[in-house]
Amino acid sequence: MRPLRVLPEHRALPPGILPPGTDPAGAVVAALEARRRPLPARLVASALWPGEAAGWVPSPAIRASLLAHALALGAGLAAPQHWPGLAGLLLGNHALLGFGMRPRSALLGPNLTRLPPARDPLPRPVALTFDDGPDPAVTPRVLDLLDRHGARASFFVLGHLAERHPGLVREIRARGHSVENHTHAHPLSFGCWGPGAMRREIARAQAAIAAACGEAPRFFRPPAGIRNPLLDPVLWQAGLRLVTWTRRGYDTVCPRPERVIARLAAGLDAGDILVLHDRPSPRGTPALAVLPALLETFARRGLTAVSLRQAVPRDA
Repeated sequence: MRPLRVLPEHRALPPGILPPGTDPAGAVVAALEARRRPLPARLVASALWPGEAAGWVPSPAIRASLLAHALALGAGLAAPQHWPGLAGLLLGNHALLGFGMRPRSALLGPNLTRLPPARDPLPRPVALTFDDGPDPAVTPRVLDLLDRHGARASFFVLGHLAERHPGLVREIRARGHSVENHTHAHPLSFGCWGPGAMRREIARAQAAIAAACGEAPRFFRPPAGIRNPLLDPVLWQAGLRLVTWTRRGYDTVCPRPERVIARLAAGLDAGDILVLHDRPSPRGTPALAVLPALLETFARRGLTAVSLRQAVPRDA
């Protein structure tokens, strides 16, 4: 797996709590704004000449796509009569990129769908993650259930909810869990955005979360897990790592806890990354009913619920 490169500008954001007197929101924004070179030009240049990116390396699919566009443009200008055929080839290329937007695909760049092999003696770790919070009616109850079973988890929170409930974000951290980035407002169209808009959305959430708990997220999960073809360099600039899942319970659309637990438990094994939600949906909050049974399943199978930061070293 390709190691995550940490930019010098991000050294102001330590892995732990920021030093007293540091403005977390300002530190995050300053780190992200320090590399303001226009991203589209940077993307094209680094795809065709990797050394120019000073660390970020595009996936083979992205590199091939940009090269195909450049060659098609040249061929079209040299022989305009071939434009219909060239357009068909580019449409096929776009279809391939669309295939790579699926949540668990690594076609467009690194994507953590399972935990790396454990370096520390973690007994059969499983990463339990929660999306879309924090919610004052649900998140405290989730935290209590986790405490009762001695479990740790990662919470992918929304920036605007972190701004609204900063005390709840601090409580998540105080209880030994990690807080990660799930965008600021959960835009379902995020997978279709340009790089500038994605960068601003992610930066706003980073700043809100850091301001709430004094610690900048290390991991990012896009809304619904849908990956934008240009997301990888945006995350690289922000010092974030993409995480999706091994399996999810679809608890926001399925009101029956027994079906949710069946999806999560089928084939469950060490190294899995699971997704639930700590926010009510129109169909209720089945995660509250699922979580005790899921944690008991962990215990029977000798699995340990951990946070991503416990299980994923920075250089993994």
